[in-house]
Amino acid sequence: MKQLNKIQTIVFAVGGVLMVIGAGCFAFMWRQQVVCWLFLAGAVMFSLMQSMQTYEGSDFVLRRLKRIQSVANIFFMLSGILMVDTAFMFFRPIFNSAITYVDYLYNKWVVLLLIAAFLEIYTVHRIDSEMKKCKNK
Repeated sequence: MKQLNKIQTIVFAVGGVLMVIGAGCFAFMWRQQVVCWLFLAGAVMFSLMQSMQTYEGSDFVLRRLKRIQSVANIFFMLSGILMVDTAFMFFRPIFNSAITYVDYLYNKWVVLLLIAAFLEIYTVHRIDSEMKKCKNK
């Protein structure tokens, strides 16, 4: 697994912290118009740095886990976009009625965030155990 340099590691950690702060503050309805952008910026930073951490080996399981992590990164960024939409209702004009908008899009960032977090936790633990198996061989 390719390791990140010191600056990339800092950006990765700052992105994760911004995501946690943004999601927590947004959920508690504290300055939602500001913290939604913090979450989105953190999601982009976190996802970009994680995508730079490539796997150059030939192990099928690790390559599959990195692809699953890429899906989780996409879900993190989509979650940030939907969070911004929840705060500003950018996508509201696309829908015919407010009820349809609320049914399909409003506050759906939570679902994508939960899926992404679950996939991220799963892949991180599986990658760690697979890397330990490779070292023991």
